[in-house]
Amino acid sequence: MEAKKQKRDKAVVLLSSGLDSTVNLAISAKEFDVVLAMTFDYGQMAAPKEILASRNLCDSLCIHHQVIDIKWFSDFSQSALNRKQSLPLDEQLDIANHDSSVSSARRVWVPNRNGIFLNIAAGYAEGLGARFVIPGFNKEEASTFPDNSQSFIESLNEAFAYSTEGRVKVICFTTEMEKTEIVKVGLEKGVDLSQIWPCYQSLRNWCGSCESCLRFKRAVEANGLDFSELKSKSGDFNEI
Repeated sequence: MEAKKQKRDKAVVLLSSGLDSTVNLAISAKEFDVVLAMTFDYGQMAAPKEILASRNLCDSLCIHHQVIDIKWFSDFSQSALNRKQSLPLDEQLDIANHDSSVSSARRVWVPNRNGIFLNIAAGYAEGLGARFVIPGFNKEEASTFPDNSQSFIESLNEAFAYSTEGRVKVICFTTEMEKTEIVKVGLEKGVDLSQIWPCYQSLRNWCGSCESCLRFKRAVEANGLDFSELKSKSGDFNEI
């Protein structure tokens, strides 16, 4: 007699199509029944490319994808990501220097971004009967973006114990990993790194000059990959 298939917990994934969220999506697709992947459009420069890449990633995994329009972030965000100031590039950045990273983080900081994202996602999760909400965080950036940290996740879970009847929980598979480790895991999970969008801008290919690109470049090169080759293939995904 055929063994009964084990029922898997449902999950909602926050997907920007960057390295961290894409790897968390790949892991979640194997561990859970992912009922929804959400991409937030908060007026960020990279939104068009993030949406395209996210939709293609979800199509490849047969996961339902939804874009959440919250462009009202521009009412209060003074971030370079929302075009309110210049984006730090190239010589303005030193990702090996903590003080420099703190300074550049201030220019791309969006007030309460992850807090708002995860609260919206928790509402969707409860309504869809999902137990988990899964963002893409990492240890490397948690020192300059505290809303990437495990402490932040734990504080949200305390709040969600009150605000969600189903006790929705936030989990993240990469919170304690550096970007180099996340690239390695992504390769093990079969992620095509040329099909993600780790860039702060929305050009034909990754810019290779913003902080997010530079951190991604360092991580892929540490894993023996050619960043320039990946970059030449980036953005080469189906239009919506």
